[in-house]
Amino acid sequence: MTPVERFAELLRTHDRIVFFGGAGVSTESKIPDFRGKDGLYRQKTELPWSPEEMLSHHFYEEHPVEFYTLYKEREGMMLQAQPNRAHYALAELERMGKLSAVVTQNIDGLHQKAGSRNVLELHGSVLRNLCQKCGRDYGMEEFLALCTPVPHCPACGGVVKPDVVLYEEPLDGFTIQCAVEEIARADMLIIGGTSLVVYPAAGFIDYFRGDALVLINRDETPRDRSCTMVFRDSVGAVLEEGLRLLKEKR
Repeated sequence: MTPVERFAELLRTHDRIVFFGGAGVSTESKIPDFRGKDGLYRQKTELPWSPEEMLSHHFYEEHPVEFYTLYKEREGMMLQAQPNRAHYALAELERMGKLSAVVTQNIDGLHQKAGSRNVLELHGSVLRNLCQKCGRDYGMEEFLALCTPVPHCPACGGVVKPDVVLYEEPLDGFTIQCAVEEIARADMLIIGGTSLVVYPAAGFIDYFRGDALVLINRDETPRDRSCTMVFRDSVGAVLEEGLRLLKEKR
């Protein structure tokens, strides 16, 4: 039995699967990750700040023009992105009654665009942008039109902030609770496209009590040795082939 055939067998024998994903899930949709060899943090820039600092809360407060200039460029990229085979495979597993939840560190909304329904977004979403004064919610295209460069609410004049978690900001408590509960109830956990070094999110997998832990990531992670299976391949390739073999067995 090949590794992917074994993976498909795990999919067949488990019925409460949770997927925990990071930036590597969306790289096939042409959205750069952060820590990969071509990631955002490795890109050279003429600016005196690192990309990581420019995505922090204090930078948002102290340098709004530069923050929104960078953010608009990255969000515009996400606006053009389309779901890839990983997103579609996960949505299909949910429709088949196999997958109970997607817990994602991504903010691009591609899981929902592919058809997934139970998506827990640990770091928020670019699809929501909230006025800090009146609370009005602006969609992505509306928000981008307001960035000239700092977006202000036409209704009240307040600053419109992306509903994403910046560095130095806490995760949403209710989302954390739901994610932990889903992982704790899972009989199989698939981890895909994440380096597992960003906390507190990476620590959520400690709540997993099932018997099948599968990791799909091109680079080594601190959790490799504790996994049932490890794939050094694209998330989309493994999920797509595993789903195909699963359908053949049904």
